[in-house]
Amino acid sequence: MDLPAGWSSRRPGLDDVPDILAMVQASCVAATGEPEFTSYDVHEALTAPGADPERNSWLALDPAGAIVGWTYLEAGDGGPEEFVEVYAHPDGGRPALAPLLHRQLHRIAERAAEAGHDRVRVRAGAIPVERFWIDILTAAGFDFVKRNARMRRSLDGVPAEPPAAPAGVLIRGVDPADEGDLKLVHSILETAFRDAPDHRPSTYQRWREELAALPSVTWDEWLVAEVAGEPAGALVSADQALEQNEGWVSRLAVLRGHRRRGVGAALLRRAFAAYAGKGRAYAGLGVDLSNPTEAARLYRSVGMTEVFAADIFERIVEPAR
Repeated sequence: MDLPAGWSSRRPGLDDVPDILAMVQASCVAATGEPEFTSYDVHEALTAPGADPERNSWLALDPAGAIVGWTYLEAGDGGPEEFVEVYAHPDGGRPALAPLLHRQLHRIAERAAEAGHDRVRVRAGAIPVERFWIDILTAAGFDFVKRNARMRRSLDGVPAEPPAAPAGVLIRGVDPADEGDLKLVHSILETAFRDAPDHRPSTYQRWREELAALPSVTWDEWLVAEVAGEPAGALVSADQALEQNEGWVSRLAVLRGHRRRGVGAALLRRAFAAYAGKGRAYAGLGVDLSNPTEAARLYRSVGMTEVFAADIFERIVEPAR
């Protein structure tokens, strides 16, 4: 499936970040009313371990040479699961969507053959109002599987001094210079998410490589919860929403034996206080509404509300022959 006559394509580079960002934000605003994407997100998509934009990403350019479409594969570990992202400018860029998607499906089939997989589960996201994109996904063999939500709360009036944690719960910061502390956070994340249906295990080494590739890491917003001296949970913040003056909860994990005891809420309130102390206006996160731990209920209990939903679609791709 080709791009329209007169259009062209090429690989993206870091010099393209501003133009890619402008195009993606226009797409996000048209779909959700929110700019959503930031330069942090674009940079991460191009530099994360395994991203390999020279093989896994394309830009679509209109006859004037403007970037009107972009596709990339979320950096994976070569396993049997892929997530494809495709964006197009709402003003004239939509003819790029189907060709870019089909290029990625072909690339995923190549990757499956390279890795020796007999099949790969491929997922893609769509905002429910993006009927044109959902129709393209459906025509390409994708089926709806679940819904995620973007949640947010205002930090107006949140004191920089966090409220006391429940009795017996200690919330402390993480020391990035302490390898043992970082290994503890990784262990909590991997253990807590082990029972999540879509969890993709990651080794400590790969996790550290992913962190090293990020544009920035705000270590003073990383937290660990302990109960009676034992690890109970962890919260990892990211800088991806700073351009919206928003603190971002990247991962929140509570170990099974400590759930529904106020540990998750205590971690969130400590994070909200840290964000407020830096003058941020909002706290945000994304949540899988099918999560068996009913994480969305916890987030609502601490004042977060849904900003918009994103549906996830899936199909199977066989390796290239």
